[in-house]
Amino acid sequence: MRAITLLLVFSSIVSCTSQVESNPIESRDEIFANTPTEPDPSIIDTVKLGINFTPEGTYNNTKQSIRNAVARGESSGEDLENYIINQIIPFWYGTPWDFNGYTAIPNEGEIACGYFVSTTLLHAGLNINRYHLAQQAGLNEAKSLAITDDNYETIYGIENLEKALKDRYTDGLYFVGLDSHVGYLYIKHGEYYFIHSNYIDDKVMIQKAMTAEAFQSNIYVIANITTNEELLKKWRNREVVKVIRE
Repeated sequence: MRAITLLLVFSSIVSCTSQVESNPIESRDEIFANTPTEPDPSIIDTVKLGINFTPEGTYNNTKQSIRNAVARGESSGEDLENYIINQIIPFWYGTPWDFNGYTAIPNEGEIACGYFVSTTLLHAGLNINRYHLAQQAGLNEAKSLAITDDNYETIYGIENLEKALKDRYTDGLYFVGLDSHVGYLYIKHGEYYFIHSNYIDDKVMIQKAMTAEAFQSNIYVIANITTNEELLKKWRNREVVKVIRE
């Protein structure tokens, strides 16, 4: 592939220089003189990240398997993180975004950002009304999932957010509400990832949070999910998670 690319680039330059003889090519190395050598900071090292991106089995069987596992007592915060990140969401990658999308079946129909969050939480076993949650502003979604005020906070500006994340947030899965968007903030090995139904690229995807265009916001509302013991108790006991609707 590199040889083909080289040939195309070389041919293009030769074509140009046949008309502009004052700028001849002196060596093969000139072709690569301006080629960036630094890695793109927005590209995810999937090997390093170490999560599953490929769905396994069928979606209905996966949901049933999670319910069975929770019933057996496999219901820690780490378990919930694994169910959402490695079992539920892999089915959803690539599902088309639409402002009015509310499909409950991954890659069939379209999904808005709020419905992506509420539906995947529901299918991971939380007893929550996915319609009511998805129809709320980010603040109410955060408050609903937080259960108590100790489990969410509002942060203004991405610089303050980055400092707060470094100072007091551990690895885990969080809800994040932005100016006009919502999704999951996933912290893994101290790196920050944004998993969301992306209105810019029109699909469900994972990106490095700090460089993602859709993650830029004046306000961030962060709610604990997998580090939230109040929410975990409701999840284990199949108790209704009340949606705050104001």
